[in-house]
Amino acid sequence: MSSPEDWQTKRPKIRERTKFMLNNDLFSDVKFVVRKSNSDDESESKQVIPAHKFVLSISSPVFEAMFYGELAETSGCIELPDCEYNSLLELFRFMYSDEVNLSGSNVMEVFYLAKKYMVPSLVDKCSEYVQSSLHPSNVLSILPLAETYDDKALVDRCWKVIDTQLEGVVTSDGFATIQRSFLEKIISRDTLTMKEIDLFKTVHLWATKQCKMQGLEANGEAKRGILGEAVVKKIRFPLMKEQEFATVVLDKKILTQDEVINLVKFFNSALGATPVGFPETKRLVLSSVFGICDRFNDISEFECWSCGSGLKNCLIFSVNNNIKLHGMCLFGSMNNDDLVKIVIKDLHNQSTVKTKMDRFRSQQMECKVGIYFGFEVVFDTPLDVKKNTDYQIEAKISGPNSSYGYNGLSLVDVSGVQFTFKKSTQKRIATCPSTGQFPRFVFSLQDFIKLLVPLHLTVIKQGFHTAFTLK
Repeated sequence: MSSPEDWQTKRPKIRERTKFMLNNDLFSDVKFVVRKSNSDDESESKQVIPAHKFVLSISSPVFEAMFYGELAETSGCIELPDCEYNSLLELFRFMYSDEVNLSGSNVMEVFYLAKKYMVPSLVDKCSEYVQSSLHPSNVLSILPLAETYDDKALVDRCWKVIDTQLEGVVTSDGFATIQRSFLEKIISRDTLTMKEIDLFKTVHLWATKQCKMQGLEANGEAKRGILGEAVVKKIRFPLMKEQEFATVVLDKKILTQDEVINLVKFFNSALGATPVGFPETKRLVLSSVFGICDRFNDISEFECWSCGSGLKNCLIFSVNNNIKLHGMCLFGSMNNDDLVKIVIKDLHNQSTVKTKMDRFRSQQMECKVGIYFGFEVVFDTPLDVKKNTDYQIEAKISGPNSSYGYNGLSLVDVSGVQFTFKKSTQKRIATCPSTGQFPRFVFSLQDFIKLLVPLHLTVIKQGFHTAFTLK
């Protein structure tokens, strides 16, 4: 790369000058040889990236040891067979400029390189990117890598997707090829939201595809052998309805005759307290009637979010399932009263669907990422939120400066409901998906509202308050 005359004087900041040196032969004292994929004919070639030992070493202790340690690399050309050109270039881009261009096709390899060369700030960016783009279609490919990279937050998020959206996971391309040990790990979980009969169908589908891949006749004996006793014995047949068991499970001929007899007796209450041979513990279909959507990963320690600056706390949200929105939490300030007006609009119909105005006393609240002062805004009657519809929520707060949330997520999965947050198109907006107000939304699935009817009103209120204050 040729350098323009007086390039330094045209870049007044050191960051700009350092960024200019990325992939530049100027002053380069080391070169990296990596493979580069050719998308046109799927071939590979070798590509050279010039670099500067000093820049790499001040960003990575691994590169520091490589270039300036006791066993320093003396060759001016280093071949790296374990990475691809575009991914290494993004690692270097971050080291030279604090910028990185992540995509679905490169993020996991950049993640790997950030771990390998000990660049924790890039590791965090990769993890956040993957978490925001996690989906049932890709979770099976991401989870093993997250475990390899020892990223607990990403691992937990992967399992949350599996727990709440297993129906989508099993239709992904990677499901048929998962290891039996991983299948066993899935069906052992108490937090799966899938019905037991549907889980059995999923296990049966996996066994059938495995038979085909191994060239076996997909009969009951072959499928039982492929599943193994550990998997079969973890299916909770006693949780099924008798009709489901009779019309679906029996036809698959995976169970032995004795197992069928014991289960039939169980369904007809003929076994009494005799163990049936399969787990009878109910799975946690939902952690509670009320769902909690927490959208921030961090909360500021200082009350510096201005309520009177003229900027609006406004946010657009949508969900992929019909829900009832019961209220939300807002940030406040210690020992202060705030006058709050909430307005929610249905952007599809351009109509106001909910308003609430009241004065709230701030109290100490706790969520998964810390303690803050804030208040609960509870609707007198819940708002029916339609799936795949954009709603805009605005909070007008009259009071002193408050705390605020940051490192927010655009996508949040809760109990099978996916919240999507977008920035409002209004002018002078302060709150956005990544920063600001609205740390928590409290909702219930509409299908579960009928469960509230038989409950005593006091029990309902206690459960509702718990949903707001739950960690």
